[in-house]
Amino acid sequence: MAEVPGLTQTTNAEWQDGKAVRRTGVDTKQLELSALERDFREFRYFLPTMITGLLATPEYARASVAPFPGDHSKVVAKKLERQAVLRDASKCFTFILTEQACRWPLLPPAGMAVQLEHLASVARFPNVRLGVIPMEGHLPRAPLNVFTVYDATRATVEVTTGALVFRDPDDVQEYLNDFRTFEGYSLWDEEARTKLATWAAEIRESARGSASPGLDM
Repeated sequence: MAEVPGLTQTTNAEWQDGKAVRRTGVDTKQLELSALERDFREFRYFLPTMITGLLATPEYARASVAPFPGDHSKVVAKKLERQAVLRDASKCFTFILTEQACRWPLLPPAGMAVQLEHLASVARFPNVRLGVIPMEGHLPRAPLNVFTVYDATRATVEVTTGALVFRDPDDVQEYLNDFRTFEGYSLWDEEARTKLATWAAEIRESARGSASPGLDM
């Protein structure tokens, strides 16, 4: 196994094992993310599965860490503290979320509706671009993984068992190219906010419908 670290160094790639992260504490991961948000200027997030911590309401943040061991109150507090970076005018953030990521029912309907409304609110920040990809029309490219590009020098790709970190310029460029492709499928600005409001209203209406008593036959 001695050759593995050398191979990792040569390829400018790093594997971050999810089990190791859970052993050291999920709050430690929040400190690592804070350091990245401090050191880089431009951030691109592609989110096909769920909403990232920078965009989460407190309730969503709590639900997102519920499956993991440890002190959840500390992790949630750090997630919410990190959100202050979104108001740092020296940094630029672009988020792309699929409809599935926006609507996956991690919370009960009322909480999910509030979360979608929060996304629309964050989309108005001057240094934030937030796009959504509706599940409609023709989308000839299918997403595979959550990924983040930091400036144009680092990309992280999240999978179930951990995360891959790429620093090789060719690898990072591949993810930039993917991101630009998905940008073209996305709704932005007022169109994105309108779609988020529509989804929030549909979730609330669906919840009201399921709560209504059935008609006697």
